[in-house]
Amino acid sequence: MDAYLSPEDRLRAAGATVVPLDGIMAGDKPARKPRFVRTNTTTLMAKHFDPIRWIVESYLPEGFSVLAGRQKLGKTWLAIDISLAVACGGVAMGAIECEQGDVLYIDMENGERRIQRRVDTLFPHERGRPDLSRLEWATDVPLLDKGLIDCLDDWRRSVLNPRLVVIDVLQRIKPAGTATRNAYENDYSIWSPLQSWATQHGIAVLGLHHTKKGGADDPLEALSGSNGLSACADTTLVLDRDGNGVTLYVRGRDVDEKETAMTFTAGIWSIQGDAAKVRMTSERQLILDALQEAGEPMSPSEIADATRMPNQNVRQLLVSMVKADAIRRAGRGRYVHPENTDHKEEPHHNDHNITRESKGPE
Repeated sequence: MDAYLSPEDRLRAAGATVVPLDGIMAGDKPARKPRFVRTNTTTLMAKHFDPIRWIVESYLPEGFSVLAGRQKLGKTWLAIDISLAVACGGVAMGAIECEQGDVLYIDMENGERRIQRRVDTLFPHERGRPDLSRLEWATDVPLLDKGLIDCLDDWRRSVLNPRLVVIDVLQRIKPAGTATRNAYENDYSIWSPLQSWATQHGIAVLGLHHTKKGGADDPLEALSGSNGLSACADTTLVLDRDGNGVTLYVRGRDVDEKETAMTFTAGIWSIQGDAAKVRMTSERQLILDALQEAGEPMSPSEIADATRMPNQNVRQLLVSMVKADAIRRAGRGRYVHPENTDHKEEPHHNDHNITRESKGPE
């Protein structure tokens, strides 16, 4: 009867272990081969997609966003400002009108008492307070890998128009990584489910995060931890302060890169304008103030010392200010305030000389 046995059965009869090809045992269903969906360009271009859903026009679109900044710089106040603007259909950062919708603010650092005090600071008179019912708060939620997405889904289904979720701060919902992955791989895989959920439902998830001490040349490099978080995020906003004031830097997949000058007064954030233009205006004002205070002609080096601005920056600004008649020349390489009429104005044809250091005495 051995003649009727298959080669595999003969081997088994001899005591050998037989492993079928691809590890599929007799009687098992063949393993399903992996597949991916393909779309040709003609079909793709014929599809209709809704426009980007903006929560705060030009700053915060749908998807997963990170708002990073140093401690105690006012990230929470900015997030509350945006949340209230969306929940009330009001104005964010003193300038941008927002479409009204439902907001969930997950605050795991401050507690209800501090939340109440902050809202009271922004709306001190209860009689004039708008309807805040579309802004909900949560102070205790599970970790991202322990059911947070399910909780977010429950909230999404319970409200009329879910638009924004704020998580203050991301570190409080972050699960532990895996030892077999590096920091970048861990961070990217950890935040991917949150990014997928936000993108799938057209909701903005804004997570607050800290920046590194010392900063970085690239604002996105300044985020604490690995680059996996900024790589996963659709949009990154960085709040920073330097000698020129406070700026909000924005870069993302659906937002144009920009840096905006900001002011913060009594819990209220306000947009001043494009940071470069605002900085230029403030530097010009510093030069005018220095000239007015001096009351006599000053050299570029003297102006730089008085304003604490880089010498080369002063020299470049002086060229444009003379051309705009914002200041007057009073002798070779010396300048006066436009209201100072005690000194004869010099012709402008040598203005280009101030853009480089003078070899002789000024």
